Amino acid sequence: MGATTLDLSRASKAPVIPNLSGMTRDELRQAIIDAGVADAAKARMRASQVWRWIHHYGVTDFALMSDVAKDTRAKLTQAFSIARPEVVERQVSKDGTRKWLIRFAPGIEAETVYIPDVGRAGALCVSSQVGCTLNCSFCHTGTQALVRNLTAAEIVAQVQVARDDLGEWPSPKEDRKLSNIVFMGMGEPLYNLDNVASAIDIIADNEGIAISRRRITVSTSGVVPMIPELGARTATMLAISLHATNDLLRNELVPLNKKYPIEDLMAAIRSYPGLGNARRVTFEYVMLKGVNDSPAEARALVKLLKGVPAKINLIPFNPWPGSQYECSDWATIEKFAAELNRAGYASPIRTPRGRDILAACGQLKSESEKIRASALRAMVSVD
Repeated sequence: MGATTLDLSRASKAPVIPNLSGMTRDELRQAIIDAGVADAAKARMRASQVWRWIHHYGVTDFALMSDVAKDTRAKLTQAFSIARPEVVERQVSKDGTRKWLIRFAPGIEAETVYIPDVGRAGALCVSSQVGCTLNCSFCHTGTQALVRNLTAAEIVAQVQVARDDLGEWPSPKEDRKLSNIVFMGMGEPLYNLDNVASAIDIIADNEGIAISRRRITVSTSGVVPMIPELGARTATMLAISLHATNDLLRNELVPLNKKYPIEDLMAAIRSYPGLGNARRVTFEYVMLKGVNDSPAEARALVKLLKGVPAKINLIPFNPWPGSQYECSDWATIEKFAAELNRAGYASPIRTPRGRDILAACGQLKSESEKIRASALRAMVSVD
């Protein structure tokens, strides 16, 4: 009797239901046509209705779309999802910072942080990837290997989760708690530019979440070829994770510099579309004791940025278990800032926020790759 081979090639898999939250207007209209929810003549109108319910009113149930016909709502329910991902953990810092650990799928988790009193009212720091490939030596997030890019829907969902918690539906035009978006969470946004650009199109749409592109900042560690493309596709503000003024030190702190050295990076920045006094580049500079915090480094930074409309965010290093660095003394940071101010650069010292819940800059890391958050909180001293 011959061996029997079990053919599993036709084994059924649970169908992936498309989530409309991550679709641009054109994608949403086409999806409605393809699913037979509406014909081409009515699809634009129907898509506009659905769009406002998702992004202006924040609904997560098609049944609540009261101006959409009942049979159409039934078709939408069968074909699509507008559900939120699972919020695994929600933490609130003593300073009002909020952090959510969001699970998009099994093993696919990312952290999102809301920081009050930043920008016009408050900023949301969103992640673009699960993990990171850059391995910046001072960054806790960089110690987690890349799992995958986040989709546009998963990026937008971070904004939706924050607005759910802040009670900001329907989308307010004034007195917002969440006024700014910064792509400064987990991952390198320019390695996921297609999804980041689509998410920005959705977030900035005036009939939805309606956060202006001038209030959306994308931070990169220096993926040089993609910087002009970012500006052309998104018209957002640009931030550069710089941290050093010479290639030798930056190679150590930001290994991507070995591929795209400072001279090439500065050339790409100068070609960023729309650059000017009204659209300055933000340079992020983490203050590491005895590493990059001398007055000579400050003067070198002034020389490096000459001719670039810029402001410089000085970031006191945020400790994390196992880090080899210490934060610069406060007096040292103030002297560094004074040197920049004398040269005419705005150089605010970023007040550490959310350190007690590991929500500060460089501390994000998904739960699936780290010690349980409760254990970490016990290990980290709180300032």
